[in-house]
Amino acid sequence: KTALITGASRGIGKAVALAFAKQGANIAFTDLRYDENAQATEKEIEACGVKAKMYASNAADFAQTAATVEEIAKEFGRIDILVNNAGITKDTLLMRMTEEQWDAVINVNLKSVFNFTKAVSAIMLKQKSGSIISMSSVVGVSGNAGQANYSASKAGIIGFTKYLRRHPDTKIVLAQGLAMGLEFKMGSEILRTVIVRQWEEIGTVAGIIALRAALTFLIHWEIKEERNDINADLHTCNKES
Repeated sequence: KTALITGASRGIGKAVALAFAKQGANIAFTDLRYDENAQATEKEIEACGVKAKMYASNAADFAQTAATVEEIAKEFGRIDILVNNAGITKDTLLMRMTEEQWDAVINVNLKSVFNFTKAVSAIMLKQKSGSIISMSSVVGVSGNAGQANYSASKAGIIGFTKYLRRHPDTKIVLAQGLAMGLEFKMGSEILRTVIVRQWEEIGTVAGIIALRAALTFLIHWEIKEERNDINADLHTCNKES
C-alpha cells in the first residue's frame, strides 16, 4: 500500500507516517518546505525498509496540490491511504484576530482537506478502493477560547467528512474523521513526548490512524462489490498530557 500524509515532517504527521511504514506501507508525505526536519523524517521512514519521498507543497494551494498528487501517483503507482494532517494555529481573541490570521488557519486546516481529498478521490475511484482519514479536533465540536479560526476549521472538517458519506460520486472510498483532544502546543516537545513515549505504547494517535486504515481495507475488500456508498465516521480521541 501507499500512504500519503500531509504536514508530516514532524509531530503527529511524522508519527503517523512511521506507523504506516512499520507496517510495510510506502510513504509519500508533504510539507511546506524540504528542510532539515523533512530530510530527517524521509531518512527515518526509509530506515523502515519502505519507499519514502517528501514533496514540498503548499496544502492550501489548490493547483499546487493537484500537481503534487499527480506527481505522487506517477511516482508510486497508486495512493491507497490519505491522511489529511496539515494544520496550523494562530490563536488570539476574536476581537484581536485579523483577517490574515483567520484566512491562514482556514486555508491550511480546512481548504487543504478539500484540495487533497478532491485530488486523491479520483485516483481511489479508479482503483476501486481507498481510505481517507482527516485530523479534526474536539474543539471542532466544543470550541475553545482564543481559537475561533481553529475551532471553525476543525468543525468544517467534521462537516466535510459527514458530507462525503452522502456524495454519490465517491463510491468505494471510506472517509473517517479523528477528533483529537490534547493539551499541547503544535510541534512542541510536549507533543513529541506524548506521541513517542506515551501513546505509541498504548495505541497512540498514529496507531489508531494506522489501525483504522487497515480495518477500512479489510472491510472494504469484503463489501466493495455489494455497496456503492461511502462510509464516513467521526472518532473522538481525548487525552491530556
